[in-house]
Amino acid sequence: MSRENKTEVLLGIGPGSRLEPSIRAFRTTLTLAQKLRYAMDERLRADGLTTQQAALITVVSAAGKPSLAEAAAALGSTHQNVAQIVAALVRKDMLQVEPDPADKRRKLLSTTNRNAAYWKERDEGDFGAVADWFGELSPAELETFCELSDRVIGRLDDA
Repeated sequence: MSRENKTEVLLGIGPGSRLEPSIRAFRTTLTLAQKLRYAMDERLRADGLTTQQAALITVVSAAGKPSLAEAAAALGSTHQNVAQIVAALVRKDMLQVEPDPADKRRKLLSTTNRNAAYWKERDEGDFGAVADWFGELSPAELETFCELSDRVIGRLDDA
């Protein structure tokens, strides 16, 4: 039995599953997320980065100069966990932390020039790998996948 089939059997997911549809969807999504995170961690490992660190960098890049609390909320993580990730990225010169001019107690996050140069070299290869991972899905299926996922994410955000 292949590793993938073993996972499906152990979790009760995959074709022929007898689980309630919502439980099957939860377990399938969790398994997919874990496999995607592992695959990206493998790509980043040689450079001493993790998928969680890359996700935080993505949030900071998109948000401009978010606070630690805002970044934690965007990642669905705790302030303490994100603070640990920030500390690692500051040591790697990928992020910087500066006081908020409007409130010196609040810290704002921003990316560094080193970070920008690093991702400029990596992005094309990483985007290609991600496209390959989803290569079994047609463009229409990917759109549906994203729409359905967005609905579940929205419901969780509203909870």
